[in-house]
Amino acid sequence: MFHPSTERLIDYWRDRKGDAVAPARMDVNPGDFTDLLPQVFMVGRERAGHMPFRLAGGFLTDLHARGLRGEDMLSLWALSHRLEVKSALEIARRRGQPVVITADIRALGVPSVGMEVLFAPLRGTTGETDRFIGLYQPIAMIQRLMGRPAHELGVRSIQPLGIANQEGPQLRLATLHGRRIA
Repeated sequence: MFHPSTERLIDYWRDRKGDAVAPARMDVNPGDFTDLLPQVFMVGRERAGHMPFRLAGGFLTDLHARGLRGEDMLSLWALSHRLEVKSALEIARRRGQPVVITADIRALGVPSVGMEVLFAPLRGTTGETDRFIGLYQPIAMIQRLMGRPAHELGVRSIQPLGIANQEGPQLRLATLHGRRIA
């Protein structure tokens, strides 16, 4: 169970998706969730590992103390977590499934603050899944940062959201007489 705002954007994404792999960018109307817009962002995927911000709401620019348009989204994450985030997003893009990363907002000299970061894939004008709509949703008191800019995000957990009829093998662990066999 996620924060109600995260759930709301996931439900919106699912409603717009219909039977497609992911909703088209043109099917998403920001006017349908105006109260969330300060927390909403959109990143493109130019190639694996390079995902520049196309749009970033005011909450994101305030939190990072700079405009993010054109900046690679992966650069906001701790260096030790970038590969993990990149891999999760590539899988989410291929499978057409949202992913929620529970993260720590880290600022210098203050305790970290928990946040959910939603990434939901979208199809571009070519029909290829080439972008994500996302949401920054704090899950703790943001005032604990004392107005200091976030210098990085750290991963606590990554939770892909399963979609029915998902392709690919499902992992299993089987034992026989206490010994693992598969």
